[in-house]
Amino acid sequence: MQDKQLLLDGLALMGVGMGFVFVFLTILVLITTLMSRIVCRFAPAPVPPAPMPTSTSSGTADDAQLTAVISAAVHRYRRRHRR
Repeated sequence: MQDKQLLLDGLALMGVGMGFVFVFLTILVLITTLMSRIVCRFAPAPVPPAPMPTSTSSGTADDAQLTAVISAAVHRYRRRHRR
């Protein structure tokens, strides 16, 4: 008889624990949703990004310089890290 009573007490404790966790998580979701709505209401509107400047003919010169700088960096790295 004692084993049956212990099993019932364990099941009751499990039910209370699971109920507590369920109620806590439900309250947590509700509070988080409420806070999100409050923040969205009082937050300033997002600023649209500035338009990208149009590239001119100097873009090819910048690309050539960038390629030269990257090539020099790779060459220097390989020279320092030879095995």
